[in-house]
Amino acid sequence: MRRSIFLWLMLFFAACNTNKNMGTRHYPVKDSFLYTLLSAHADRLGPVFQQPQDFGLQIIYTQIDRDAANRPHFTDYYYRVDTGRYFYPASTVKLAAAALALEKLNDLNIRGLDRHTPMFTDSLQDITPEVLSDTTASDGLPSVGQYIKKILLVSDNDAYNRLYEFIGQETFNKRLWENGFTDVQIKHRVGITGVDPEGNRHTNPVTFRRGDRVIYSQPEGYSRLSFSPRHDLIGKSYYNDDEQLVNSPMDASQKNRVPLADLHGILRQIIFPEAVTKKHRFRLKGSDYQFLYHCMSAQPEESVYPRYDTAEFHHNYVKFLLFGGVQSDSLHANVRSFNKPGWAYGFLTDVAYIADFTHHVEFMLSATVYVNKDGILSDKHYQFDETGKPFLKALGEIIYEYELQRAKKHLPDLSKFRFDYTGQLE
Repeated sequence: MRRSIFLWLMLFFAACNTNKNMGTRHYPVKDSFLYTLLSAHADRLGPVFQQPQDFGLQIIYTQIDRDAANRPHFTDYYYRVDTGRYFYPASTVKLAAAALALEKLNDLNIRGLDRHTPMFTDSLQDITPEVLSDTTASDGLPSVGQYIKKILLVSDNDAYNRLYEFIGQETFNKRLWENGFTDVQIKHRVGITGVDPEGNRHTNPVTFRRGDRVIYSQPEGYSRLSFSPRHDLIGKSYYNDDEQLVNSPMDASQKNRVPLADLHGILRQIIFPEAVTKKHRFRLKGSDYQFLYHCMSAQPEESVYPRYDTAEFHHNYVKFLLFGGVQSDSLHANVRSFNKPGWAYGFLTDVAYIADFTHHVEFMLSATVYVNKDGILSDKHYQFDETGKPFLKALGEIIYEYELQRAKKHLPDLSKFRFDYTGQLE
């Protein structure tokens, strides 16, 4: 009992000093609310929290309080967040691609052009092949909407690459910079080898067509964008594209870069566009947001088109924070994670807005962790399942349990995030 009282006193005084401790881009580890809360569960969080430097741990937790008009107000807490420490963002970049592809359709403002319009991608020599069909779609044809579903349901790499090609490298980066994310660098496609930085500046011709009627045609693109120089190194050694071991750190300066604070901010702009100034908002319609929310929170088995083999793409396949990426969980179905994770080179990241519709709980939580014990990249010997995912599950549980008992003056109306998952994702 005495230990419990002491803990809550520590949390109270830490919360009172939140603004003082959270005023810069590099935040103190100790004497903060989040550190105190997590320290009380250090054993439960295991070696990742006990050795945060070795695991490259960074965490952002956002409390959300609603006013009488249901407007959200945010309080952000940070643990070891450092924009200067590079981590590979992997598939987390795909969420921004989904939003920007929908935005581009809106900006083009062409009658008959929307996320359902068949989208045909021409080949680009030595880079990516053409796409003229999609057997996972109800009509057998590729489209922006179908690519977004595959990105958010199972983190499909090719789907992201096709949206990257439609958006273009230059527009992709400039729009994120305009939205306030100036440290972002999106430089390449994902999941393919042998394409150099110059090749990733080139993007394929794309045609939107219904039958024989061409609705929009986009020629091959080329990005002349200049990026700020970087000197990011990861790992101790790595296997190159020829599967040869190179005994030096991998140069990551030509790889994608998105700091955790920016990933968290991109998610916030998508989940809470009303809380963002128009200048720093994706140019999306209400129906675009609803489509994104539906796809972000759905499970693979809840999709008809695409239909997935649930032995491989199981329940919680891309749900790490709170759910741990395990096939079954003890949480009620009324708890949903609107998220986008990424995992590659030993870096495991999840960025999530979590809503409990039964208990009127909502919060944002983002975390990245490096689980590569031998320090060798591309050897496939990463500890995602045994170390990374269990940590993210425990972290999510601790924050969720705290939120369950946190007093709120106004309970949130979460109706815009509720969906019938028995129907098709449209």
